[in-house]
Amino acid sequence: MPETTELKEEIKIPNGVEVSMEEKTIHVKSEKGSLSKILSHPKINIKIKDNIVEISCSKSPHRKEKALIGTFSAHIRNMIKGVTEGFEYKMKTLYSHFPIKTIVEGNEFIIQNFLGERSPRKAKILENVEVKTMGDNVTVSGIDKEKVGQTVANIERATRVKKRDIRVFQDGVYLISKRG
Repeated sequence: MPETTELKEEIKIPNGVEVSMEEKTIHVKSEKGSLSKILSHPKINIKIKDNIVEISCSKSPHRKEKALIGTFSAHIRNMIKGVTEGFEYKMKTLYSHFPIKTIVEGNEFIIQNFLGERSPRKAKILENVEVKTMGDNVTVSGIDKEKVGQTVANIERATRVKKRDIRVFQDGVYLISKRG
């Protein structure tokens, strides 16, 4: 008869960070801001006690439950890191044919004169994400790792070269470094 083992992972909550559970939603709060995320699965339990978040799976966990425990703990760690340090991605504007001009207007990142095109290309900036342009350098920062990463992906996707040889036309805005 197989043994029933309980699988659990613990995350220590740093000072100045407040973590709370409300039904299936976990809230992480600090001086930089607050994040909320719905984390639910019928076999996985999340408990908060004594500055420790405990993610456990009772009964005999299968491969899917083991993977979800790792996923849930990674989400919670990213939320804690976001409200304490934040995330910052650096991008660089590269061009060899036509000089590209990048500006931020409201919640849109606008790329002008991309490959000599008359109409500007636009990328959506998600909420609570800050984008700064300084010459050829672009900095994308925020407390939610998923939104910061998706904004960077939107900018890269907006500058994708179509119907040309990408070995020759290597123009675009590319991710060069990540912090956080």
